[in-house]
Amino acid sequence: MAEIKDPENTIIMDTTKGKVVIQLFPDVAPKHVARIKELAREKFYDGVVFHRVIEGFMAQGGDPTGTGMGGSDKPNLPAEFNNMPHVRGTCSMARSQNPNSANSQFFICFGDAAFLNRQYTVWGQVIEGMENVDKIKRGEPVRDPDSIKTMRVAADA
Repeated sequence: MAEIKDPENTIIMDTTKGKVVIQLFPDVAPKHVARIKELAREKFYDGVVFHRVIEGFMAQGGDPTGTGMGGSDKPNLPAEFNNMPHVRGTCSMARSQNPNSANSQFFICFGDAAFLNRQYTVWGQVIEGMENVDKIKRGEPVRDPDSIKTMRVAADA
């Protein structure tokens, strides 16, 4: 089991495939990390599906409508593009063509996706449970998708 060094900046996500622990990066994406923690504390992500899952690329979730078109009722976030690479286990914010449109949707990379570097905001890294992310059902959209059962800040767990 991964050692949680900073519970306030660690997310524990329980999915239909198992537990996933994510280390947050408040130093490189403070507004995005604050939003993820705020939504987790409001239980916003509980029951939300992984609606877009592409083999060899990423699993995307965080849309309460399950369509890829929804978000929270909070304002969109300004981009916080940073030098963190999109590699296996990277957690990054989904957005529209507008760089300042991230809201609640995020994705977890299955492998290296360097073409996304400095174009999407990296806010965390899976430190435990990547084998569970690998098990998430694929599709665009996914039929009978896997979901986030609960998503919590470790300090609150």
